[in-house]
Amino acid sequence: MKITGAEVFVGGPKKNYVTLKIMTDQGIYGLGDATLNNRETLPAKYLTDYLIPNLIGMDPRNSEDIWQFFYRGTYFRRGPIAMAAFGAIDMALWDIKGKLANMPLYQLFGGKSRDGAMTYAHATGADLPDLMDSIAHYVEEGYQAVRVQCGIPGMPTASYAVPEEKGENKHYISDFSGIRPKVEIWDTDKYMRYMPDALMEIRERFGPDLKILHDVHHRLTPREAAQFAKEVEPARLFWLEDPTPAEDQDALRMLRQHSTVPVAIGEVFNSIYDCNKLIENELIDFIRVAVTYAGGITHVKRIVDLAGLHHVRTGFHGAPSHSPISMAAQGHLNAWAPNFGIQEYLVLGTPECDALFPSDHRMENGMFYVSDAPGLGVDFDEKEVEKYEYVAGSHPVVRLTDGTMWDY
Repeated sequence: MKITGAEVFVGGPKKNYVTLKIMTDQGIYGLGDATLNNRETLPAKYLTDYLIPNLIGMDPRNSEDIWQFFYRGTYFRRGPIAMAAFGAIDMALWDIKGKLANMPLYQLFGGKSRDGAMTYAHATGADLPDLMDSIAHYVEEGYQAVRVQCGIPGMPTASYAVPEEKGENKHYISDFSGIRPKVEIWDTDKYMRYMPDALMEIRERFGPDLKILHDVHHRLTPREAAQFAKEVEPARLFWLEDPTPAEDQDALRMLRQHSTVPVAIGEVFNSIYDCNKLIENELIDFIRVAVTYAGGITHVKRIVDLAGLHHVRTGFHGAPSHSPISMAAQGHLNAWAPNFGIQEYLVLGTPECDALFPSDHRMENGMFYVSDAPGLGVDFDEKEVEKYEYVAGSHPVVRLTDGTMWDY
């Protein structure tokens, strides 16, 4: 069996999804997702110019060797662009493998550990009452877990994942349009004074059973993160996400010494080497990598296995920049992983998205269920993608009130 061709498509409804299709001489094709949010053309170009020419003629069943060929054969290793491209190839090869076996991927991993995977919704609000309405909306939809973000009184601008106007709190997605990034102004003192009490109000209103998650989005120093984590312990968070930048894997030691709040980190990590010390030293409770830009199923499965040895559970990134192909790959891993924790989920199930990526995977009462279709269980309509053009965008940048650049 040989790979005879591969093609990259860029486009989608309100997102520049990067979709890879690998064809074989037996008529079986596989699909992968290389979407790197707001830098989509880079992995697409890497695939087209460098990787696909090397794929032609390879046996797609040898997914492990192909992964090693691209990873070890690249002098400059890792990084989000390369790993997103490798991840797309790896997903597509696993998709082919599942179709050859006539089995859903979770069966190739070892079968199901659960029927459905718990997901969490994104509740947000311009202020705390607005956020409360958003949480109530998702609870009514059946979600057992909700991430909560709201505007901070006196903050000069809306901060991460927070709408500027009240009432925009249902299925809110940040606007990343335009190549010139929006500037957010951040005030750590105001945030640290306000948010612990706000989280307690949420807990008091919604009771002990709702799983409450909160994302700091790398905005605190290690010392500030330790202080904040200690102060929010009474709110009994399901997790505190990205309390401080984690390039320095020892930075979490201070937090661990001062608080028992569960910590989730890793959505910007690209390999096991970005998080191995965090996992082995049990400085985190949830690993947040994504199958797309952490090198695909082959590499992420290694991270999951390492995490399982150290009481660390999965909490895969699931922003809308991950296409239904990537979400399907993570869905199969979630069905299998003995150390599954939770899955992030933003609304993907629009009619436009379903038309572009038809599948029988389903969301029901805050749970994600993978279908029993062979492979990934997602298809791709090449005619449908012709409706969409690439639109450049950028994540916001963050400055402190004095103008100093800060962490987004």
